[in-house]
Amino acid sequence: MPDQKLIRNFSIIAHIDHGKSTLADRLLEETGMVSGHVKNDQLLDSMDLERERGITIKSRTVCMEYAASDGKTYTMNLIDTPGHVDFAYEVSRSLASCEGAVLLIDAGQGVEAQTLANLYLALEHNLTVIPVINKIDLPGADLEMCYEQIENDLGFLREEVLHISAKEGLHVGGVLEAVVECVPPPEGALDAPLAGLIFDSNYDPYRGTIITTRLMEGVLRQGDEILLMATGQKYKVHELGTIKLGFHPGRELHAGEVGYIVAGIKTVADTRIGDTVTLAASPRSEQLSGFKEVKPMVYASIYPINSEDYEDLKAAVEKLKLNDASLIHEPDSSLALGFGFRCGFLGLLHLEIVQERLEREYNLNLIVTSPTVEYKVCMTDGTHHVVDNPVKYPDPRKVDYSEEPFVNAHIFTPAVYMGNIIPLCLEKRAIQKNMVYLDEKRIQLTFEMPLAEIVYDFYDRLKSVSRGYASFDYEVSDYRKADLVRLEVLVNGKIVDALSQLVVRVDSQKRGRKLVSRLKELIPRHQFRVPIQAAIGGNIVARENISALRKNVTAKCYGGDISRKRKLLEKQKEGKKRMKTFGNVEIPQSAFTEVLRTDD
Repeated sequence: MPDQKLIRNFSIIAHIDHGKSTLADRLLEETGMVSGHVKNDQLLDSMDLERERGITIKSRTVCMEYAASDGKTYTMNLIDTPGHVDFAYEVSRSLASCEGAVLLIDAGQGVEAQTLANLYLALEHNLTVIPVINKIDLPGADLEMCYEQIENDLGFLREEVLHISAKEGLHVGGVLEAVVECVPPPEGALDAPLAGLIFDSNYDPYRGTIITTRLMEGVLRQGDEILLMATGQKYKVHELGTIKLGFHPGRELHAGEVGYIVAGIKTVADTRIGDTVTLAASPRSEQLSGFKEVKPMVYASIYPINSEDYEDLKAAVEKLKLNDASLIHEPDSSLALGFGFRCGFLGLLHLEIVQERLEREYNLNLIVTSPTVEYKVCMTDGTHHVVDNPVKYPDPRKVDYSEEPFVNAHIFTPAVYMGNIIPLCLEKRAIQKNMVYLDEKRIQLTFEMPLAEIVYDFYDRLKSVSRGYASFDYEVSDYRKADLVRLEVLVNGKIVDALSQLVVRVDSQKRGRKLVSRLKELIPRHQFRVPIQAAIGGNIVARENISALRKNVTAKCYGGDISRKRKLLEKQKEGKKRMKTFGNVEIPQSAFTEVLRTDD
């Protein structure tokens, strides 16, 4: 039985690209988990997608043994967390499983938006936070700037801050010593009813769902029957153990430990991140605090390019949902694209990652519709509706008013880019609330702005106008009235529902012109002229025509009477008119993919 006083559970939190995964690699080497000849970068980032993009998408757990300077050997459970705002739910579930957190700060970038957001998240969970400045070996490292920001923005003393280079391995051992000294050991009675927090899970086609859990109280043994409290399902434990860059089976897990459980869970929906595991024979009276259904911010529909792949898509989405607790989905259908799923995401990066994972891991070819947010609609009869799909927007004559979500947006940027960022925000209907100079070179801008504007193309344009130096964080504040209209696209007089969008009236013409001009480039020419129109209700706000392919029917006429040529041309004209009436315009699948891209 392990001594609880020799266990330390901690996470690494930081803004994106501040070196979390690199530090995790060095800690694995420092504790002897990885020898030099098998050294690999981003060891805890197991997805190809994570390695390619240089970001952490999924939390990862590893159990290390560390011989500290006090002569004792400690069990260190490290949970590596994502840094992007879209994966904040992953971070919150991981922090709920820990007693401490290492807050990593880039020596060249300093304190950024997500640094503050993650610190507040850690403090909400009453964690001990250890501030660490990383990348001190870089030529652009400015330690004095970082010390001042940490003191002024984060409230730590200069003496508390460690400085390391995870890439070079400088002073990494000091981080482990600080974790041993500062992070308290876990608490939890061994004789209490079993309580384990599920903070991750993944699907194995041979063994079913594998749960990753932190035991808060009690003891779990192989052969015990467990109860998943959120779903009420019971399963027998076939295997359990710890995670050390792989599964290491054992006979028991005790309060304070982090480990995995294999219980033959074949039904994907039975496991929920944040759920509580307890014993079926002597269950807890209530769940562990912190479990909540995730609230998506962005909605989009996903369809298979080949309609025969719908069942494969259905199975893939359910398995991915198991591995990604923040993905919400329900069946959907479209006249143009067939059957698919309406999905809720935490943000645009989350949407992009889910699409790429479905395509790579499950070998699917997909179309994703234009992302939208959740609107509240009040009808003239007093009823209220929540609309996340433009197709379901009610008849405008029956709508009293609509409301759209607003966010409090915080932008950290070098002062030199302020003149580019403020006009961009004002263009996106933002209201500037505050501007604070953090030091001589950096400012914090605070805006209230519609979430729909962020979804469309704000993040990419912010990075463009600031050359990548601005960082951005937001939280939803409230709903405010908006003059919404449904922008529909008609191709050859027929509405293409998959291209419909909900937009504010003042932007509708601009958005409509952009949409039809892009479609004109993407739809191939036909034997007849094809009109492409953007409409609001019965009013056409933008139009483009794809000219017809013309066959030279008079080529066989050499000289002779002009009436012969006129007859052939009149016959061709009649044929084109008939073709336009009865012909169908084939919109290539690539057109849907391209036209729905939000970048300019």
